[in-house]
Amino acid sequence: MKISQKGLYALQAMMMLARHYNQGAIRIRDVAYEEELPEKFLELILLELKNARIVESVRGAKGGYQLRRPPSEIYLSEIIRLIDGPLAPFGDAEQLRSLIDRDAEHRALYRVFLDVRDAAARILEHTSLADIVSGQRTEALKARKRRKKKGAESGVLPMVAHGNRGRDE
Repeated sequence: MKISQKGLYALQAMMMLARHYNQGAIRIRDVAYEEELPEKFLELILLELKNARIVESVRGAKGGYQLRRPPSEIYLSEIIRLIDGPLAPFGDAEQLRSLIDRDAEHRALYRVFLDVRDAAARILEHTSLADIVSGQRTEALKARKRRKKKGAESGVLPMVAHGNRGRDE
């Protein structure tokens, strides 16, 4: 999956809005400055997110943009699909299933593409802005890897030779 520059800017802006959730609206100028994004382009992106009812604008001296929902209820897949379309460069799931049904010679290849698309979609559909800004997503992945590694190690019995009961004791 390749995210466009526009998609990346949208995600960066949304992360900043998530970090400032419940602190009031943030001016476009401040988002652009803090995230080092082009202000005019950001304005168009935020307008698109507003039309999709993901963010809302607030008028007045303390005006700007803010999230319409809590960061825990906004998933990366929603933002990416809005800005960039399907989550995989191979087309959407229905297109791939159709190719699998029609093209027997290349069926195995299309199944791999579908598996990649499904895996990417699963991760993006279960990762919220709150997960990203709090670092929970990173910690969850590290914990999963540790459990996987520990599970693999537990399947191997320690070698005992000449009365040595193992390194850990």
